[in-house]
This record gives sequence, C-alpha cells and structure tokens, in this order.
Amino acid sequence: MRLTPPGAAAATAAALTLTLAGCGPADEVRQDDSPPASAPATAPSPPSSGSASSDASSDGTGDEVVGTVVRFSGDDETVDVTIGEDSPATRDFLNMLPLTLDLEELNGREKIAYLPRDLEHDGSPGSDPEDGDLIYFVPWGNLGFYYDAEGIGYSDLTLHLGRYDAPLDDLERLEGEITVDVLP
Repeated sequence: MRLTPPGAAAATAAALTLTLAGCGPADEVRQDDSPPASAPATAPSPPSSGSASSDASSDGTGDEVVGTVVRFSGDDETVDVTIGEDSPATRDFLNMLPLTLDLEELNGREKIAYLPRDLEHDGSPGSDPEDGDLIYFVPWGNLGFYYDAEGIGYSDLTLHLGRYDAPLDDLERLEGEITVDVLP
C-alpha cells in the first residue's frame, strides 16, 4: 500500500482549484439589438487622445494610414471619411477596399453597413463614439456612421476608424448600395 505524504492531498486540491478557476465563463459579448449604451464599471479607460497614431507615426507606419480619405458613394450622395486611427482594425478595413456595401438606417442614431467578413481587430483600442464618427462594432461586424451618439459610452467593442464632416442631410441621402474606396 502506498501512502502519500501529509499535506500532499491538500496541495493537489489547491492546485486543481486554482487551475479550474481560470476555466470560468469569460466576459459575455452583447447579443441584443443595440450597441452598448454605457461602459461597464470595470471597463478600461479610453486611451489618451492621439496615442495610437502618435506611437505608429514614430516608426513611420502611421503616415500610411492616418489622414487617408475613404469615399462612400451612392446614387445621390458622397461622404468622405478621414481615417484617424492607425490600428489593426483600420489597416484591415483599408486592405479590404474597394467594396460595395448596403448602407441602412439603424434606430435613428446611425447608418450601418455589414462588411463581407470580420475585421482583424486584436490590439485595436475601444472608443467613446461621437457624432461624426465612423466606427466598427465588433459583435455585429458592421461599420457605423454615428450621427446621434448621445448616451452611448466607451466600449472595447466599438472601434473608432475615422471622422466624417458631412451634414446630416447628406448622410440621410447616402443609403442602399454604396461603393467604398480610398481616394488617391
């Protein structure tokens, strides 16, 4: 008969408990019909203004992305977006262009279009969207032109891509099948 040393069973049980503690459920992703309305209490704070682009610019890669103008064109309207982030999501979006997308109204807050595939976004910072932002919403895999972002707070799942300065009337006319391409 083999005996285990005293305390070995307790040490094994403690190690097993610690190992299994890491197997609990991960944070849930919202699956409802709207983007998160506010940040959870434990959400990390948004990065300081310009940190992503200034870090990228210091190694020379940011100049290729930040400031790029992307044109969204429909039958009746054109809206230009200036890229404001150098992030994995922004780079992947630009690499997908040109595209043809269907742009539609969502909840009186934004115009959205679903991309043909999810963007590579690991390492892309979340954002606190504002009117005039073009965002990528991770759970749905869509682009969004916010024009009424009031009450929508910071989320790691809402990635800022750029800004548009078109008036609301122009954005309202941009609907249905649109083409998306980088301006030379």
